[in-house]
Amino acid sequence: MRATPLLKILRDRMRASGPLTFAEYMEACLYHPEHGYYSRPEVRRFADYYTSVDVHPIFARLLARQLAEMWEVLGCPSEFVAVEAGAGEGRLAAEILNFSSRTLPEFFRALRYVAVERGKGRRETLEKALATHIVTGSARTSHELPEKIAAGCILSNEFFDALPVHRVVQEKGQLREIYVVEKNEGLGEIHEKSSQSTVARYFSQQNIELQEGQHAEAGLAACAWMGDAARRLDRGFILTIDYGYEAQQLYSEQHRRGTVMAYEHHQATEEYYSAPGEQDLTAHVNFSALDSLPGIALLSELPEKKLQRTGLVSQTAFLMALGKRNEFGDLYDAGQSEAEQSSARLRLKTLIHPEGMGEMFKVLIQHKGIESPRLTGLAGI
Repeated sequence: MRATPLLKILRDRMRASGPLTFAEYMEACLYHPEHGYYSRPEVRRFADYYTSVDVHPIFARLLARQLAEMWEVLGCPSEFVAVEAGAGEGRLAAEILNFSSRTLPEFFRALRYVAVERGKGRRETLEKALATHIVTGSARTSHELPEKIAAGCILSNEFFDALPVHRVVQEKGQLREIYVVEKNEGLGEIHEKSSQSTVARYFSQQNIELQEGQHAEAGLAACAWMGDAARRLDRGFILTIDYGYEAQQLYSEQHRRGTVMAYEHHQATEEYYSAPGEQDLTAHVNFSALDSLPGIALLSELPEKKLQRTGLVSQTAFLMALGKRNEFGDLYDAGQSEAEQSSARLRLKTLIHPEGMGEMFKVLIQHKGIESPRLTGLAGI
């Protein structure tokens, strides 16, 4: 275990108030304002992992086309608010805006892009990346979701997997929560009865029964976030791209050890406590919970108009359906050489390959205030 600056802060906190839930520990490791992983410049992230946005601009370009179609489904309102949660340093936002301005001019005139980022340092870089569009009023940055979204889409890419989760284990027929404690000059864990009834309800409301010795995660923060987002959205969509499963598969024997992983230098391990604040911590997304009104109601009041599932597909199916409309013409830039075009095709394969990102990542789209919308990205279902 490395003696990181955050380690001392966490140990002092435990001495003052006792053990931490894993969710509290994960929140501090990722979002501490000074020493959290996501408070650091994104250049560090590339040493640990990369996302679909980093592979090729085609990812953002096809997302822009899906947003434009959503605008049309909503009746082409004069303002379409696209809110990106966890916008980082703005690569996805910048490409969506740049591509829309070049290729989708009518949609772009209506587009108002809100790039949401909690980290102050990253938000400053984000503002620089979107400076041209901020000046014209097409974009702005924020540390939180807009209070009200009249018509638009709340989108995210690898956002929910980094929200804190409670870890539990089934022992002697009882659900026990895993708490983080001081241990041998570092950190360790103990198993105790949960202090929150919502942890047990999270599983019971989804009809999940863990097997003896099975570890699992309860994504209460994700449910709370989705309920809050649903209240703020009047008419439109919530588009979520992340890795995970529906509940029955997520909590199957295949994931008996749970899904929390620590990432550092492109290596995934279960050494969650080895470098607090200096390694990424993630957990697979429970798409059933994000799409479940009882799940969302655990921690938030249900919105007057309910979210409904539009569809859930693999990233492969989503990108292929959108790309086929113009035979993946958005893959190439003007004046590219044959070698550059060949490289672009290989990068597309990375995004859609069934044994890689294509099937690992899922796309969940939900709608509100619209009757049975049909979207190209979901054409395969």
